[in-house]
Amino acid sequence: MKIVMGSDHAGYELKEAIKEKLQNEGHEITDVGCYSTESVDYPKYGHAVGKAVASGETERGIAICGTGIGISIAANKVPGVRAGLVTSVWQAEMTKAHNDANVLCMGGRVVDKELAFEMVDAWMNTEFMGDKHLRRINELEDLDF
Repeated sequence: MKIVMGSDHAGYELKEAIKEKLQNEGHEITDVGCYSTESVDYPKYGHAVGKAVASGETERGIAICGTGIGISIAANKVPGVRAGLVTSVWQAEMTKAHNDANVLCMGGRVVDKELAFEMVDAWMNTEFMGDKHLRRINELEDLDF
């Protein structure tokens, strides 16, 4: 699967660990930055992840900042993106099963590597349930803000 990944400096180390894990599993990773722990601003990385997913360049995205909050807001600014911020395996499952999230967000200062790996696995292996959940996603697309 093609997956885009992006982070700010606070999410860099976790991004790199997840990237290595996914590459070892045979996934094709596009890394849109950042590329070190030097301080950067999260909006452009969240936006880059969102654009790659919304354009169809990649199938899914993973975005990481310190808390996951800012980068999830940035990714969700891109039309067609459904970025879910998760802190547990159950949330990772539900963000895919109920919301068909195409971007998974997390905080590098919130979750450790082992939990992050479990959340990524849950999100990658959970199927969207459709039905009433599809109706709700369509409602989101139709809202005029």
